[in-house]
Amino acid sequence: MSDALLYEHILALPDDLRAEVADFVAFLEHKHKPAKKIKERKLGGLKGSFKMAPDFDEPLEEFKDYM
Repeated sequence: MSDALLYEHILALPDDLRAEVADFVAFLEHKHKPAKKIKERKLGGLKGSFKMAPDFDEPLEEFKDYM
């Protein structure tokens, strides 16, 4: 069906049905919105932004009774 023929069919509809067609077209536009592109992540992007304590791997005082 050509655009002109579709337009003629829509114009032939009563006003209440034209409103329904408009609502349906709005629904289809919302349903088929293109997804946003996610930026590609770079490895090591946070490198140097935090530091771990030198004793990070040492046993905690609270658990000495269990070791």
